[in-house]
Order: sequence, then structure tokens, then C-alpha cells
Amino acid sequence: MSQAPRPLVDFVAGARPNFMKLAPVVRAVTRQACLAPRIVHTGQHYDEAMNQVFFTELGIPEPDVHLEVGSGSHGAQTARILERYEAHLLRERPAATVVFGDVNSTLACSLAAVKLGVPVAHVEAGLRSFDRTMPEEINRLLTDAVSELLLVSEHSGLVNLKREGVPENKARLVGNVMIDTLLARLDAARERGAARRLGLSDRSYGLVTLHRPSNVDDPRTLRRLLDLLHELARALPLVFAVHPRTRAAAEHAGFGARLASGQARLICLGPQGYVDTLSLAVGARVVLTDSGGLQEECSVLGVPCLTLRDSTERPITVELGTSRLVGNDAERITAAFHEALAGNWPSGKPIPLWDGQAGERVAAELARWLAP
Repeated sequence: MSQAPRPLVDFVAGARPNFMKLAPVVRAVTRQACLAPRIVHTGQHYDEAMNQVFFTELGIPEPDVHLEVGSGSHGAQTARILERYEAHLLRERPAATVVFGDVNSTLACSLAAVKLGVPVAHVEAGLRSFDRTMPEEINRLLTDAVSELLLVSEHSGLVNLKREGVPENKARLVGNVMIDTLLARLDAARERGAARRLGLSDRSYGLVTLHRPSNVDDPRTLRRLLDLLHELARALPLVFAVHPRTRAAAEHAGFGARLASGQARLICLGPQGYVDTLSLAVGARVVLTDSGGLQEECSVLGVPCLTLRDSTERPITVELGTSRLVGNDAERITAAFHEALAGNWPSGKPIPLWDGQAGERVAAELARWLAP
């Protein structure tokens, strides 16, 4: 007797964080042979430094579908993704669409799917910063509102979804798939020695990333932060992996020279691949970032993390991890920076289900959800 065909499921990636979340899930689905995965790359991040290298480093198969949407304003980009993913669905309808995180691709593909009656599962559901000036917060809220299966990375997600009236039988606490990727690539990151190639040894430098609109879109705020980084680098060399958005904003405002390469203390690099970024993070004495992913990674690595935001959708990284919210206020950042250098910082505690097995749990939940 022949087995029933496995349900065809779209797994959607669009931007850098999606790739790190998709990788362990697709591997687990393939290993469990429970679903037929189809990888859809929207092209929201479209240059090699921001996407192709991630497929190579993380062992993700080449996308089955590439929508090639490119850059644009939030409205234009979301509309293009919705239009192109809808056309894809009309050509070959899957049993379900799985989306990750909180980028424009997450929301656009969710909307396209549900409007055509394709059920959506959201990996990393329920996270809330309670700051609706963040485009990602709107994406999170709307994606969760239309999703049928909500797969949650930390307990706060369950609390938030219950408060919003989501039936409890739709939500599952599965843990953090980003940490699966971190643990799988940690040895490779240590062997990579990204800091050594810059002439730095472990704990002799800090790592910086910035890309949020609240930090880079206002020229005055960005200039103030860049001046502060140059000042802090006098106490500890800082490796700054400069996001294309940040560099473009600085150049447009006329102070791109503040990000010039070849500086002795603030070492400005281009975008880094995943393993190089992890290699720099694991060896850092302190990390300054507005990235949600680095908050999580630092909390597992035990590296002090100054989160340059006033709120976070990942409160567990503050409660049990190594993250502290410092906003973009120079005095708060400076005080926290010197605390970290003095060793006056919590080392973090184990976070439930951040154990490297979240991808397996996601795959199992998807299989149960789609079982005939």
C-alpha cells in the first residue's frame, strides 16, 4: 500500500534573520520526512552579503522560488511581495505557508496566503515590544492576527497572545530556532577567528551593529551615536559591522567619513556573514546593538549586550539573559559600557527551550497541524 503524499509547505525567507530561523526548521522537516518543503525567497535582502552567503553557510538548499522584489519603502516592498507571492500561490497552491519573524516578507506572504485560503503558521509568534513606531511591531501584530498556528519562542509570547484573545489551542511554546543555528555553528565560528584576522584577541574588543530607524534615520541621532562610538573606542577597540542602511544614511547626511575603514580604534567593516558575525560576538567583551537576534545570541553566549533601544520584544533576554536596554542616550550607554568593562554584569541564566532542539519541535507541530 503506497503512502499518502507529504503535504507541500512553503517556507518563506526574505531577510537575513529569516535565514537563520528557517535553516533548522527545514533540516528538521527533511529529517522527519513529514512534509514536502518548498523554500520561497522573496528577495527582500537581495545582495550577496545580506542573503546568498547565508544559504551557503547554513547549508540551506537553493530556493525553489525566488520572487526578486528588491528594496523599496515599506509600503512598496510589502505590496510587491504580496503581489508576487499571490501569483506564485495561484500557480501551485501549497497545503500551508510558514513564515518567520517580523520582516515585511513575513506580513506580505501571510496576507497573500490567507486571502487565498492557505493557512499560515508563524514561527516566533507572540513577541511584542509595545512600540508601534517600529514597523516590525506592526508586522508581528498583523501576522499573528491572521495565522492559524502560532509557534512561540519564549513564555512572554504566550502571555501576549492570550491577552490579545488568541485561543490557547492555536499557540505552542517551541523554543528559539535562532539558538539551534547558533549552537550548530558555534564551533565553526570559534575556528573562523574573525577577530584574529583583524589583529584582535578574545575579550580585547567590542562588537557594534546598528540599523534601526530610531538610531540611523535621524542624522542628528546617528551623528551623536557615531561620535559616541569613537569616544568609547578609546577605552576598548570596537568592531563595527556597518549595515548598508546605516552607511547610506551616514553618507546621505554628509558624514560617511566617520565610517571610513582603516581607523585604529573604531574598525568599520561591511556586512558580515553569519559565521563571521557569530565569531566576532563569541569573542567580544561587550556588544552594542539594536538587533533582536544579537540580544538572543549574547544571552546564550554570556556576552554583555547593550541594547540601543528603549523597548524589546524579547524581554527574556533582559530577565534571564545578558541584555540591558540603554536606548540611544549617550550617558546611559557610556555608564553601561564601563560597567561591562569592569565585569559588573550578569552572566545570564539558561532560558527554557533555547536548547538547540526548537527546529525539531516546530517540525513536529507542523506535522501534527497538517495531519489528515
